[in-house]
Amino acid sequence: LGGLDEDGKNMTLVEIDEDILIIDCGLKYPDTTSLGVEIIVPDFSYIEQNKSRVKGIFITHGHDDVMGALPFLMKIVDVPIYTAPLTAALIEDHFERHQIKNYTIKRIKRAGELKVGNIRVRTFSLTHSIPDTFGLAIWTDYGYIVHAVEYIIDFDLTDPPFACDITDFAEIGKEGVFALMTESRSAARQGFTSPRHRIYDAIEPYFERATGRIVISLYEQNIFRLLEVIELAQKFRRKIHFVSQNQRNYLNHLSALNYYHVPAGIEVLGENFDNEMDNIVIIVSEQGPNVFRLMNKIAMNEHEQISLRPEDFLLIASPVVAGAEKDASGMENELYKDGVQIESLDRKRFFTMHPSAEDIKMMMNLFKPKYYIPLKGDYRQLVDNASIALDRGFLANTIHVLDNGQQITFVDGKVESVSQAVEVEEVYVDGKDFLDSSGLVIRDREILGTDGSIVVGIVIDHKTKEIIGGPDVQSRGVIYLKDADYVVKECGNIITKVITDTVKSNTYDNISARNEARDQMSKYVFKMTGKKPMILPVIIEINQQ
Repeated sequence: LGGLDEDGKNMTLVEIDEDILIIDCGLKYPDTTSLGVEIIVPDFSYIEQNKSRVKGIFITHGHDDVMGALPFLMKIVDVPIYTAPLTAALIEDHFERHQIKNYTIKRIKRAGELKVGNIRVRTFSLTHSIPDTFGLAIWTDYGYIVHAVEYIIDFDLTDPPFACDITDFAEIGKEGVFALMTESRSAARQGFTSPRHRIYDAIEPYFERATGRIVISLYEQNIFRLLEVIELAQKFRRKIHFVSQNQRNYLNHLSALNYYHVPAGIEVLGENFDNEMDNIVIIVSEQGPNVFRLMNKIAMNEHEQISLRPEDFLLIASPVVAGAEKDASGMENELYKDGVQIESLDRKRFFTMHPSAEDIKMMMNLFKPKYYIPLKGDYRQLVDNASIALDRGFLANTIHVLDNGQQITFVDGKVESVSQAVEVEEVYVDGKDFLDSSGLVIRDREILGTDGSIVVGIVIDHKTKEIIGGPDVQSRGVIYLKDADYVVKECGNIITKVITDTVKSNTYDNISARNEARDQMSKYVFKMTGKKPMILPVIIEINQQ
């Protein structure tokens, strides 16, 4: 239901007989053309139609692209959420912000077994940029369906909250894997992702050379990279300050779970921070494109606590994500105006913690699936992933590249059909959690933003239908009225004529008259101006005493 031919809002359903398991429920950030939209979430229509069959929700880790849409899903289904301890704590924070109170979270081990409904599920640990990431092996009569999406293979990483045990993969593979679903986003990258996901050694020289403050931008959910920065700050005896309270909340959860403890005495809390402090690392973090907006705010001296100084050193350690290109470009432009030293991590040198080609090949070798289904990525990336499977000897009819809303059905261990189970739409959410799946609101905003609006009001007697007021024409963003007064007058003439003609022919109807006036005005305005503004005819009927 999400995550295919796009970056974000990951959501997959596995149906075995009459039981449905939901795997992940993420959001996506809009690009700058989606006016007034804060996030985009999956289309839950299919789930709503089949909610009695849903037995549980698995959230594989604590990133917003796999858990961010949960508050909206919980308004539809009332089933347990199964996830690891850190992710559970983050979901609880997320629900509190959205005032979701009725829910059940079952904390599970990253590597263990459980039963949900009639379905037996085995979990196994994965290495990703946030602790407590895990994959799923769902048992069927024909072997496991394995969902192992966001991960890397890193044999040097032994820290338990991050580490994985590939012997689990091999054990599951020996028991038999029917289908493997894995990520595609970085499938075109050659080699393994490790060790190029590590930035410690690369940014250490900046810490050695910096004479002033160090300001670093990070995605707040990339905990692995955050911990690298904290360790470097400790090594060079620098204090740290978190601009975002959310980042501090993450560290509180890590400490409560005994996963990681911030070194004592290193942190300067918000109330104690002074912009004149030296020898400090300022960590600027937010989710998605918001990190660039926050950094831009600082660059323009609009932040309430922090303003940049000429001797500051800025490190952009948050590679641009889809939908954030314009924000990132605007941020860098403002930073250069401030004259500070800037370095950006090169995406070609430093990788995000997503599987490259060799990571994917190792998964294939260990699980040995009969069928292969690429997930998570643009269509080109899904094809790159499928090409790896072809090169590894998979037959073309055992590899299935799907689109959102498509369903692959297996009967007696064989593919019976690949069909469009549901037509899914982008569901837009604005600041008040308003959901719009039709896209009409967005299209209206785009029209208002590009071609403007014309409002034409007229008042008629309810009984006689005689015009007693107006027409009054208001135009915004279409034309300069003094230069095109004739256009405004003609719009008034059009609505007057429509009402007069329909009253004479005894066919007057308020709604029909407004629609006819709108059509005629739209054609006229386009002919005269080349624009297609939003046109709103208003016919008010009143009873005269």
